[in-house]
Amino acid sequence: MANVVARLSGDEGAGKRLKGIYSICSAHPWVLAAAMNQALADDTPLLIESTSNQVDQFGGYTGMKPADFVRFVHLIADRAGFPRSRLILGGDHLGPNAWRGLPAEEAMHRAEALIDAYVSAGFTKIHLDTSMSCGGDPVRLPDALVAERASRLCAIAEAAAHREGKDQKPVYIIGTEVPVPGGAAETLDTVEVTHAGAALDTVEIHRQAWRDRGLDAAWQRVIALVVQPGVEFDHTKVVDYKPELATELSGVLKQLPGMVFEAHSTDYQKPEALASLVRDGFAILKVGPGVTFALREVLYALADIETELVPVETRSNLREVVEQVMLSKPGNWEKYYHGDDQQKRLLRTYSYSDRIRYYWADPEIDSAAQKLIRNLTDTGIPENLLSRYLPEQYWQFRRGLIDASPMSLVQSKVREVIGTYAAACRA
Repeated sequence: MANVVARLSGDEGAGKRLKGIYSICSAHPWVLAAAMNQALADDTPLLIESTSNQVDQFGGYTGMKPADFVRFVHLIADRAGFPRSRLILGGDHLGPNAWRGLPAEEAMHRAEALIDAYVSAGFTKIHLDTSMSCGGDPVRLPDALVAERASRLCAIAEAAAHREGKDQKPVYIIGTEVPVPGGAAETLDTVEVTHAGAALDTVEIHRQAWRDRGLDAAWQRVIALVVQPGVEFDHTKVVDYKPELATELSGVLKQLPGMVFEAHSTDYQKPEALASLVRDGFAILKVGPGVTFALREVLYALADIETELVPVETRSNLREVVEQVMLSKPGNWEKYYHGDDQQKRLLRTYSYSDRIRYYWADPEIDSAAQKLIRNLTDTGIPENLLSRYLPEQYWQFRRGLIDASPMSLVQSKVREVIGTYAAACRA
C-alpha cells in the first residue's frame, strides 16, 4: 500500500509514512484550504479530485475546464503556503457519463476529449469509468466492452502525456462498482460487498483489453480497483463498514501485487471504520459530501451566533438566503428529496447527501456567507457562545489551538472530518 501512495505522489518518502491516502472531492475553496492546512500539519501529500460532472472540456457544473481547476487549486495552495509539488490532482468517473444520451461513438469521442483535457492540464490520477450505457447500447454493457472502452481512453491519456512532455505519467484507477454519487436516494439497511471473483474478473478483463491495445507499459500504472466494501449512506443514516463481510474481498489483493482498492462514499464512517478500511486494503478513501456537510454545520452555527450578536437590519440571514435560493432553483435537489414540505425542508438542510454543496457558489449565497464572516469578524465571538454553538471549537480555543475568528472556526470544523481520514491513513 505504501508503494501505491508513493506512486500517486511521486514521493518515496510519503509512501514510507502512509498506509493509505484520502481524496478530497470538493471544489469549495474553504474546504480545500482546510485540507491543505491538514496536510501541512501532517507533512503529507494531498489528493484533490474533480468529477466528470464538476469539471470538463465545456466547463461542467462548476464552470471550470480542467486547466481552470488546476489554476484554481494552485491559487488556493499558494495562499495557504502549500507546495504545489505535494498536490496530487485526480479525475473521477472520467468517461462518457455526461453524454449518455448521445450515440455511443459520439459520447466516446467527447470522453476522449475529456481525458485529453485532464491529462494535458496536469491531472495524474485518472479513474477510467466507461460502465454506463449510451445511445444504442444495451441496458447493461458487457464487461469486455467496458474494458475495451476504458483501454481506448487510456491510450488517449498516454498520448496526451507524451505530447505534453509530462515528467510524471498518469496512474490509473479501474472498476466501476461504486455507490450512487452523493449517497443513495432510497433508504438503506445493508449494502452488498463486491464478490471476490468479480473483482478478479474485472482486473483480468481490463488487463487483456490493455494488452490488446499495446498498453502493457501503461498497465503497470494501474494502481487501484474501485470496489464496494459495504459502505454507504442515505439521507438520514449511514451503513457502517463491517470488516468481517469484506474478508474474502480483502484477500483478493494477495493476487494483485501493486494494486489496492479504492473506496467511494466513505463519508460519515466512524474513525475506527476508516482505519479498518485502510488496514484491509482499501487504501484510497474518497470523501465528498462529508466535508461540505461539516462546512454547512459550522456556517449555520455561525449564523445562529450572528442572531445573538448582530442587529436584525445588518445580519447576513444566511440560512434564509440559502433556503430561498434552493427553492427558486430546485434543479440540484428536487429529484432526490421526497415527502411533504416539512420533510423536504429538513432534507434540504440536513440530508447526508448534502445537496446544499451545489449552491455555495451561487452569487446570493456566497454574498451572504461573506457578509456573515465580516459581521462576526467585526463583532468578535465571545467564548461562552462558542461553548453553546461550537463546543469542540470552544475547547480548541481554550487550549490555544485556534483563535475565535470566523475563518479559524470554519477551518477547524472542516478539519474535524479531514483529520479522521488523515489519522486512518498514517502508518
